[in-house]
Parts: sequence; C-alpha cells; structure tokens
Amino acid sequence: MKDTPAGADGAPRAVREMSEQVAADGGTVLAAFREPVGGHWQLFALLPIDKVAPTPYQRDLSPTHVKRLHDAVKKIGRFVDPIVVVSPQRGVYWTPNGHHRLKVLQKLKADVVPALLILEPEVAFQILALNTEKAHNLKEKSLEVIRMYRGLAESEPRSGEEDYAFQFEAPHLVTLGLLYEQNKRFAGGAFAPLLRRVDGFLSGTFAKTLPVREARAEKVRAADAALADVVAQLKKRGIRHPFVKNYVLARTTPLGRARKTLPSFDQALDKLLANIEAFDVSKVRYDDVQRAGVMAAAPAD
Repeated sequence: MKDTPAGADGAPRAVREMSEQVAADGGTVLAAFREPVGGHWQLFALLPIDKVAPTPYQRDLSPTHVKRLHDAVKKIGRFVDPIVVVSPQRGVYWTPNGHHRLKVLQKLKADVVPALLILEPEVAFQILALNTEKAHNLKEKSLEVIRMYRGLAESEPRSGEEDYAFQFEAPHLVTLGLLYEQNKRFAGGAFAPLLRRVDGFLSGTFAKTLPVREARAEKVRAADAALADVVAQLKKRGIRHPFVKNYVLARTTPLGRARKTLPSFDQALDKLLANIEAFDVSKVRYDDVQRAGVMAAAPAD
C-alpha cells in the first residue's frame, strides 16, 4: 500500500476509491490513517449494519458471550469497541473478529457499525488466526480452520496448506475440522495429543490435499468407532468414568513419550486402530481409570 500512487491529499488511490465505495454504500468515512506498525492505510468508518456480516469461515456464535456483551453494552449505554472489516466486493463488508459485537448491535437495533476498514481483503484470514474476542475451544478453532480451508480452496485454487500455515495454526486442526463437521460432539480433545504429533501440513494445491485430509479424518473416525466399542464393553462391566476414553487411548497409543522417531500419520493411526481392537477390557479396573484421571487433572509443578 505504501507504493500506491498518492493524490494531492497524500492518500493512495486505493484509499480514495474505498472511501467513495463506502459513501456509495450509504456509509461515512470518518478518517483515513496509517496504522503504527506496518504503516498500512486504513479507514475508520460508520457502515450500514445491513451490509456487514461475519466472514463465512469463522466459528459459530456463542449465545452466552453475546448475552454477556449485550448486557454490558446496554448497561453503559455506549458501544466503544469498533469491529474490523474487509470488503471482498462492493456492497459487502466482512468482519473476521467482530461477529459477537455485530450481533449485539443488531439486537440493539443499531443502524450503523463503527469499523476499522482494512483495504486488503486477504488480511481477513490472518486476523482470524489472531482472533481473541472470545477464546476458542478446540471444536470452534477446528471448524473455523476447515471453513477457511474450503473458502481458500475456491478463492485460491493454486495455493495450498503450506501457504496458509500461519492462518491454519496447526495441521491437525484441519483434520479435526472435517471430523467436527460430521459430528459436533466428536471427542477431538481425546485424539488431539496424538494427532498434534503425527499430522503435518501437506504439499500441493488444496484440490490435491483435501482428499488426503478426508482420508486422514476417516482413519481417525474408524479409530473412534473402535474406541466407542471398547468403552461400551467397559460400561457393561460397570466401569463408568468421564476419563475412560482417554484412559484407553493412553494405553493404546503407538507413540511413546521418549520416542524420537515418529511414525507417519497412516502408520500411527493404523497401529492405534489395531491396538484398540486388541485391547483387553477384562484387565481394566475402575480404580485404575480413576487414578489415571486424577493424575491427568493434577497441575504440573
């Protein structure tokens, strides 16, 4: 943006064109300025609320968080936290980090949204990776990543996972995202420690890597189905404990803590499945599961 030809007022052409677009869309530009880190031009604007929406890629709303924000804004009678937006096309403004605040303004029947308008739409993916409006849990983050993945597969077909490693944060989140798409109650937290160690970003375009990702997700799904069968057998023996699934996984994982050379993803999941299917439920005692759960929950020194 620094190299864009500037007009008589010193602002680049892109700034003036975006300002004109905002006005044509019924909004008002209050200021154009350079942010203090990279010197990139941005606009501070009031945008018509009906033209602003969350990006299609991010996590779902949290009703609890919306209510908390709504009550706080209503109590002080002010909205003091502008959202960040980009414009992928004329008449459309996406917010990658203001979904909950936007919903609050809609509930309060506001007409406009105070927003920092970033001129480069692609920055939205980077902002999603840094979104701290509400802390993500594993399911939310994984779903956000797979939605970004699918969106980029359409908009950037020549790109691939390695080009967006920062935005995706970790490769296993892509695999888990596919699993959460099919089952929102999938026990991703139980499998995440193993997947974090053996999953990696894939080379090639999204069109080539997505089928591989789906095959990886299917292997995890098969292991989860076998695990559910083992858990059901343990329940029949009267062993019912919240940590039982993690207990079985800890004793069937093909990865030792001290292991220096890791197997490939396929090798690890194939071995995990074999270990689960061969697991002897008759040797498990409730006290063993309970003790393991307490140790896992204990804070590290």
